Formats: sequence, structure tokens, C-alpha cells
Amino acid sequence: MITDTIKTDMVSAMKERNAEKVQTLRSVMAAFTNELVAHKLKPTDQLPDEDALAVIRRAVKQREEAREQFAIAGRDELAEKEAREKMILETYLPQMMSQEEIRPVAEKKKEELGVTDKKDMGRLMGAVMGELKGKADGGDVKTVVESLLS
Repeated sequence: MITDTIKTDMVSAMKERNAEKVQTLRSVMAAFTNELVAHKLKPTDQLPDEDALAVIRRAVKQREEAREQFAIAGRDELAEKEAREKMILETYLPQMMSQEEIRPVAEKKKEELGVTDKKDMGRLMGAVMGELKGKADGGDVKTVVESLLS
């Protein structure tokens, strides 16, 4: 379970006195608890890996958005901190599929759905994203789908 791995890594980071990693992992553990409560479960329950990965992806996205905003504001030290936290969290995510790996799946779905023009792009995007569920970045899927329909 991802949550168990993160707990173990947090203890290791505490022993190593790696404050930044401890803080990052604590924040994601709090997000796990919030997710459990949102699903009307007890905070002591175990979060399924699929939900845990969704929480981590959200945290990574938040770090990236914050990094961009700090960079725009000229707060380079805070932008670097957000980038480091993002890197820590990304180690817990599975490797995302490349556009080359997404293309055959998108072509198969295009054939199954009989999609021929751009007006059905949303339907195709939804089908491909449903098929790849968490294995591919939405931006990459969109690029592949657009290239198939142009």
C-alpha cells in the first residue's frame, strides 16, 4: 500500500532529520485523512491505492501551480521549495505513458466509437482517459487525440 510506504519513508526522513521531506510527507498524509473523511470513512481506515494516487497527483499539481506563481512573483526561493516538494511526491507516482504508448489505445478507441471529426473529440478524450485511468497525462492524451482528428 502506498500509504504504508509513505509512513515508513516519513519515519526514515525524521531519523535523517530531513525536515523538508518530513513536512511534505506529513502534508500528503493529512490529505489522505481528508480524503477518507470525504468518503465518509474513519481516519484510521486504509485509503485504497487508487485514491491515494489521486491525492498525490492533486498534491503534485498544486505544487506545480504554486511554483509557477512564485516564479512569476519573483520569489525564486519559494518556487525552488515547491519544485523540491513536487519531486519528492512524484517518486510515489507510477511512470506516465508516453504519447507513443497512448497512440495505439487512442486509435483503437477512435475505431470502436466510429469517431471521424473534431466535434466528437470530447467523447474520444473521455473514452481514452477512462481506458488509461491515471496511467497517462491528460495533456498528452489531448495532443494524441487532436493529432488523430486533424
